[in-house]
Amino acid sequence: MPRRFFRKFSFKRDEVHGRWFMAPFRHLLHESRLWSIRRRTVVPAFSLGLFVAFFPLPGHFAWAAVLAILLRVNLPVAAVTTLVSNPLTMAPMYYGCYQVGRWILDRPPQPFAFEMSMAWLGDQFLTIWQPMLLGCLLVGSWVALIGYIGLDVLWRASIADYLEKRRRKKAAEAMPD
Repeated sequence: MPRRFFRKFSFKRDEVHGRWFMAPFRHLLHESRLWSIRRRTVVPAFSLGLFVAFFPLPGHFAWAAVLAILLRVNLPVAAVTTLVSNPLTMAPMYYGCYQVGRWILDRPPQPFAFEMSMAWLGDQFLTIWQPMLLGCLLVGSWVALIGYIGLDVLWRASIADYLEKRRRKKAAEAMPD
């Protein structure tokens, strides 16, 4: 089931190679592990994408792609998994990460009112960056670990179910009527 699911939604290597903006990176994208849909490449890529999604950096998609190339895991899965962090989920994710970091560092609560401006970045972010980054690191690691274990268990259970069905089918065909 997981392999068929990921194959249905995955990018094809030839589609990506043909794009004009990928010309400088074509020599990096020939590695077959970056595109193969195997448990050994998809599960770590899924975990990597979850980990990257929890960091308050711009360009999650690009960071996940670069790390996937360096770690030689499935590039499309790593990049697409970062979409867990989207405009609807960013505020609760980062606020939760800030609270975890604040709790671990034993800091008093600070007013946390996000605003897209340089003034906020200079004033507010400087007071919350340490607990927020610590929380992002810890929560991102926990979520990545849970995602890794969860998808690995699901993938293995799917394989076991497939093999059991195939075994039963062969046994049924071998039985005389």
